[in-house]
Amino acid sequence: MAAAVAVLGLLAMIVVTRPASAADNPYQRGPDPTLASVAATRGTFATAQVSLPAGNGFGGGVIYYPTDTGQGTFGAVAIVPGYSARFADEEAWMGPWLASFGFVVIGIETNSRTDGADARATQLLAALDYLTQRSSVRDRVDPTRLSVVGHSAGGAGALIAALRRPSLKAVVGLAPGSPTGNLSLADNRVPLMFISGQRDTVVTQSYLNGLYSTLPASAQSAWVEITGADHLFATRANTTEMRTLIPWLKIFVDNDIRYTQFLCPLMDSTGISMYRSKCPYVPPGGSSPSPSVTPSPSVTPSPSVTPSPSVTPSPSPSPGACTASYRTTNSWPGGYQGEVTVKAGASAVSGWTVSWTLGNGQTVSQVWNGTLAANGSAITVTNASYNGSIPASGTTTFGFLAGGTPSSPSLTCSSRP
Repeated sequence: MAAAVAVLGLLAMIVVTRPASAADNPYQRGPDPTLASVAATRGTFATAQVSLPAGNGFGGGVIYYPTDTGQGTFGAVAIVPGYSARFADEEAWMGPWLASFGFVVIGIETNSRTDGADARATQLLAALDYLTQRSSVRDRVDPTRLSVVGHSAGGAGALIAALRRPSLKAVVGLAPGSPTGNLSLADNRVPLMFISGQRDTVVTQSYLNGLYSTLPASAQSAWVEITGADHLFATRANTTEMRTLIPWLKIFVDNDIRYTQFLCPLMDSTGISMYRSKCPYVPPGGSSPSPSVTPSPSVTPSPSVTPSPSVTPSPSPSPGACTASYRTTNSWPGGYQGEVTVKAGASAVSGWTVSWTLGNGQTVSQVWNGTLAANGSAITVTNASYNGSIPASGTTTFGFLAGGTPSSPSLTCSSRP
C-alpha cells in the first residue's frame, strides 16, 4: 500500500510539474521535442490549407495552418521562392511540414517571376500584413510573432524584409543570393540563419562568407551547410534542412528554449558539412535554459543547458585529477568551432579548469558550458555552475567559437576533489 501511494505521489508530481514550463511560456506549442521528432516529416498538429488568388500586394499562394483551436494563436512564417520559380513547384512541400509543427505558413507566388530581391521583400511583408489583418485565418495568428523564409533571390528578399521590419522574430535565407551583389547585413537585428549547399555554384560559400561577415557581432545567427547539396536543395523535401530550420523558428518565434539543445551545440551533424553558431541562443526578452532539477544519470549535461551569466569564483583547483582533450568540430575561412572533453580520473571531482595558449592570430570569442577568462593568449575555462561535478572516469564537454586557423592546442586540466 505504501509503495502504491509513493508511486501515485510521484505521478502526481509529474502531472503537476510538467506543464509549468508551458505556463511560463504561453507561446510553447507541442510536446517535448526529440531528435527524432524534429527530423520527422510531420509534427503533432493536424493541418488544413486554403488557396489565395493574386492580389493584396503579391501573386497569390497558399496558407497552411494547424486546425487546433485549443492552444491559442500560432506564430507565422511567410515563404517566397527564388528567381523565375514558383512556390507551388519548389517550396510547397514546406507548408504542411511547418504547419504540423505549430506554425501558420503563407507561401506566396510573386507578382512576376522575374521580380528581384527588393520586390520579393515587399511582397513577403505584404503577405504577412494580409495574413494577420484580412485573411480567413487571421484569428489563428499572433501578429507579434512573425518570420520570413526565402530561397535564392527570395532568400535575399527575406534578408531585406528583415532589415525593413526589425520587429520580425526570425529570418532564414536558403542559399540567399542578391542579384545586385551589394547586400549588407550590418543593420540586421533579426535572428538570422543561413542554410546553404556545399556544392552550390550559384550562391557559393565564398559569397555567403562575405555576406555573413557583415552581420553585427551581437546578432544571433547561424549558418548550416548541407553536405553535397547544390543550389536547388530547398526545392526538394529534405530532413537535414528542416531539423535545423524548425528549431530556429521554435526558439525565436515561439520563445521555446526546449529546442536550443538541437543547435547548441549541433546535436546531429549527419549530412552537414559546416556549422557556424553563436551559442547560446536566447529569444529577445527570454532567458537561457536552466539545468534540470532532477539529476540526470548521465554526467554529460544536456546540450540545452547554457552557462549561467555569472559564476562565483571557486577555490584554486589542485592538479592531476582530470584530463582534457580537444577536437575541431567546424571551420571556415577566418574562424572555427572547437570542443573540449574534460574527463575525471580515478576519483570524482567537484570542479575543473582547463587552460591553453592560443596560437598566432587566434582569438576566442564565445564559450558555452563553461566560463571564459582570457589574458592575452592565455585562455582559461572553468566549469559552469551545473557541470563541475564529474564522477570517477566520467566526462563533460564545453565548446567555443574562435577566430583564426584551428590547431591542436596543448591542454592542461586541474580539478577540485
